[in-house]
Amino acid sequence: MARKKKKTEEPGKEKTDDVIEDFDEDFEIDFEEDLDLEEELDLLDTEDIKAGIEVKEEIIDKDEERKQLYLSCGIHIGTKLLTGDARRFFYRQTNYGLYVIDLTKTDERLKIAAKFLSKFVEEGSDRVIVTSIRRYGKEPVKKFCEVLGCRAITERFIPGSLTNPIIDTYIKDASVVVIVDPHADKVILHEAKLARIPVVSLFDTDDTLDGIDLAIPANNRGKKALGLAFYLLARQIMLELGKISSEDEFPHTLEEFTSKIVPVYRQEESR
Repeated sequence: MARKKKKTEEPGKEKTDDVIEDFDEDFEIDFEEDLDLEEELDLLDTEDIKAGIEVKEEIIDKDEERKQLYLSCGIHIGTKLLTGDARRFFYRQTNYGLYVIDLTKTDERLKIAAKFLSKFVEEGSDRVIVTSIRRYGKEPVKKFCEVLGCRAITERFIPGSLTNPIIDTYIKDASVVVIVDPHADKVILHEAKLARIPVVSLFDTDDTLDGIDLAIPANNRGKKALGLAFYLLARQIMLELGKISSEDEFPHTLEEFTSKIVPVYRQEESR
């Protein structure tokens, strides 16, 4: 997969050059068959995932396993909208109009984000705030914070919690905020911007970089995609912190990070 690097970046966008290192484990994706509409919708918001995608055998076994995991959870399936900011993470568009995210960028940014967040993670502290208003993001966020000792906010964020020291909910030690969706989590995103607290966010094809310092391109609506994103991020942070020496030592499963909520249309099908 050929990739072009932009010569310039817009001011105020992505302030993470100091934590970006060479990414040596590149892999290539080739979508040789289009998904049908039902399969695409399943990947966006799903209980059962069937990707139906053929992939070239051009990488080592370890990368092949990771790539198949990405594809099976639909973390690469975006929306039918593509913003200017998301073009750098865009791979192709399906016949049904859904934009597909470049998995190489997703893999690269997950590792960059883990390296960045590992500088702030402290057991039992409020330095890393992780939040999600989306229902499928709540369980992944709670598990992520349980594993790493961060602070989870899965209910309504109280305005002023990052900027007003006189209110009871003020979080004085907040050093970085992690959000699932810039649209759904716009209140805390705006407040973190006012407080000059860096923001790490999952970033779908219809999102913009306003207020976001480090974007991880990924499907931020699908149940299994969200579970996978936080599972991989937690595991990589544990590696960065030296708490585990290999991925195989991570003592948690993907299922633990995945929401147990059954979509309404699945409930109706089972009746």
